[in-house]
Amino acid sequence: MDREHRTHHGEQPDASATRHEASPAEHTHHHHPMPPHGVAHTGHVGEHAEHERAPHAEHAEHAMHSPEVFRRRFWTSLILSIPVILYAETVQSVLGYRAPEFPGSTWISPLLSAVVFVYGGSVFLQGAVDELRARMPGMMTLVGLAISVAFAYSLATTLGLPGEPFYWELVTLIDVMLLGHWLEMRAVGRARGALTELAKLLPSTAERVVDGRTEEVPVSQLRLGDLVLVRPGAKVPADGVVESGESEVNEAMVTGESRPVAKRPGDRVIGGTVNGNGSLRVRVTHLGEESFLGEVMRIVEQAQQSRTRMQRLADRVAFWLVLVALSVGAISFVAWLVTTGSLTEAVARAVTVMVIACPHALGLAIPLVIAISTALSAQRGILVRDRTAFERARLVTTVVFDKTGTLTRGELGVTDVAVEQAWDEREAIRLAASIEAESEHHIARAIRRLAEERRLDLLPAVKVEALPGRGIQAEVDGRRALVGGPQLLSELKLALPALLAGSVRRWGEEGKSIVYLIADGGVAAAFALADQIRPESYEAVRQLKHLGVRVAMLTGDSEDVARWVARELGIDEHFAQVLPAEKAEVVKKLQGRGESVAMVGDGINDAPALVTADVGIAIGAGTDVAIESADIVLVRNDPRDVVSVLALSRTSYRKMVQNLLWATGYNAVAIPLAAGVLAPVGVVLAPAVGALLMSLSTIIVAINALLLRRGAIVAG
Repeated sequence: MDREHRTHHGEQPDASATRHEASPAEHTHHHHPMPPHGVAHTGHVGEHAEHERAPHAEHAEHAMHSPEVFRRRFWTSLILSIPVILYAETVQSVLGYRAPEFPGSTWISPLLSAVVFVYGGSVFLQGAVDELRARMPGMMTLVGLAISVAFAYSLATTLGLPGEPFYWELVTLIDVMLLGHWLEMRAVGRARGALTELAKLLPSTAERVVDGRTEEVPVSQLRLGDLVLVRPGAKVPADGVVESGESEVNEAMVTGESRPVAKRPGDRVIGGTVNGNGSLRVRVTHLGEESFLGEVMRIVEQAQQSRTRMQRLADRVAFWLVLVALSVGAISFVAWLVTTGSLTEAVARAVTVMVIACPHALGLAIPLVIAISTALSAQRGILVRDRTAFERARLVTTVVFDKTGTLTRGELGVTDVAVEQAWDEREAIRLAASIEAESEHHIARAIRRLAEERRLDLLPAVKVEALPGRGIQAEVDGRRALVGGPQLLSELKLALPALLAGSVRRWGEEGKSIVYLIADGGVAAAFALADQIRPESYEAVRQLKHLGVRVAMLTGDSEDVARWVARELGIDEHFAQVLPAEKAEVVKKLQGRGESVAMVGDGINDAPALVTADVGIAIGAGTDVAIESADIVLVRNDPRDVVSVLALSRTSYRKMVQNLLWATGYNAVAIPLAAGVLAPVGVVLAPAVGALLMSLSTIIVAINALLLRRGAIVAG
């Protein structure tokens, strides 16, 4: 039960909860050198923003271009390619038409192909140069080599070299590769604004108290030891200690705690949290990197920087394909030149090898599967922000759920009701809800929601009176009744009936909060309240176990609460009273056992754990920072979508492997044929035939990827 309810209804929090709630600021501050007078978060984040704008090493093959660059160049190149394709002799012959001829029409293909080569192909050429400088030839090198050879040979034939130009093959190659890389970069593109979102939690201004009066100042001007006024509903501007006033503070956005935490003089408050109904005067104790949010920001940044570069399977295949294509092309050129003495035939053989080895299929083998699987995911409300993490999801052996807002609703609800022998349960609920009809406290809303679920009509209540720190009383249908916690029972000197005592004792062991309905001079009913478990959570845990995945849970709540939720859901392992800065440590602990960990959470305190995990999954209802820090975002509040992520990842990976095997297998057969290995028996592939085989391999890869729509296993 949240602290507001504990005080309003006279219930006292248990000691374990008090220890946990009082400690975050004490246990999460690691002191770092600071400039004089402290540092505001805004400056801190500005430094990170500069760092985040730097190009990421793992995407160097894209020559620092954004998805927008590939998109714009793809559409422009595609439009320019249409006339080239229409005037291609091979296309006209296959489709049985003749393109209109006019003075200069023979230069349409060379000129437009040159524009496409320079405009659309430049990103690949620059990428190839970068790879060769780094001595890491890969996909870009092969693409750059293919389009350069095709363009040079085609231009040579236009200028008089005997042979057939490859203009239409050239432009379609560039178009397809631009499309593939556009899709790829959209899947890879990942917003890295987590640190900025953390800083946004802090208000821009604060009310500083000076000589008994208040002045509004920017948060960046606050100094250690300043006294600030936090009005009802306002955000706490900095970490500090309450000097005067009492209130309840919502810490859910920074600690994940679902219950407002009572604050009194001497209690610590965290910058960025939201004050409740009371006014507080807070003495600033930590700023900048030393603050709670600063610590979380530091952990997020370290976790992001610690990620190692993933060497993609497609790049490794492309690396060897580059070497094979270069070697076979060179050998073919020399062999044909020596044996036939014909430069034209030698060039034709070498060019055919290069064209047939062009990575149309290889270039789309992974991006196309990613594009389709991403679309399938989006239909399920699953947004993939990091495709490499999505690929790793197939290897996950343990899924760790943060309890509040993920497995549970993150709101107080009535979980159990017990009534005295003379009372009907529905009447007890109706009476309690009628008394709480006008209250906006969480307990009141929970009891009213229960009455709505039972479709009970409320009765008018009169003489309603709040009993501060104890509960509320009213007259309903001529009967005086009260709703409150244990303190109210003590004040009225009422003993708990034996019929209710057993249930109340069990609920207490489960960490639930309890309020009582008092009527007719005695205790009529008892209500147990707790953060409600989502109905979907039961199915999610069952399905994950069916996939052979272990399920763990971590929470900042007490051991009693954690044990109850874990037992209810059948969770394999749970971690209770985990502070925000410790959640990433729990993930590391599991990884230390050899587990591949997926972390599922929705609070800002989850951000370090999300980026530390092998796969970070954020529930869509969570905060922006959790979403920004996650590899995968679940738009719906349905933990069963985690099962969908793992299942679709496994299916997608199988398709990727199949496509890569086909693309490489095709080249293993086609390259020797293009080189003329069967020439002694009269089988020689013309460059145009090589281009057709290359296109056919691409179509096969595309069809196999499209079959993912029928074969994907989507849970839930």
